[in-house]
Amino acid sequence: MLTLSSLEEIQAAKESLEKLQTTYPNLFEKLLHVVNLTRALQFKYHFMGCIVMDEDPSHYSPNFVQGSVIRLYKKEVQLLKDDENFHVVKQVFADYKRIGYAKISLLIQGSTPESLMGAPVIQ
Repeated sequence: MLTLSSLEEIQAAKESLEKLQTTYPNLFEKLLHVVNLTRALQFKYHFMGCIVMDEDPSHYSPNFVQGSVIRLYKKEVQLLKDDENFHVVKQVFADYKRIGYAKISLLIQGSTPESLMGAPVIQ
């Protein structure tokens, strides 16, 4: 999914994520855990975003990965989704879906909005 975003959109997303982090620190830690797990398993961030948003992730599903690994990954994502304040995460993802799940994920990991300008290289 190719998304071109303005610096203002990315900055607004960063501010929303910072607010989430200060208001719901435990929820943010769960979200960061899922993002870091996605990166560690070399899954596409869009795959994660689709699962978080209850969208069909099949187009972004990892190839050549054991089903047991995907099931374990989905269990970890479900721990995030089971949080009583998960609706806040879902709202942030919905509000900034236009910039792309990859950029949202990179912002969660601490990337600066300026570093995310231009066409995305990762999904």
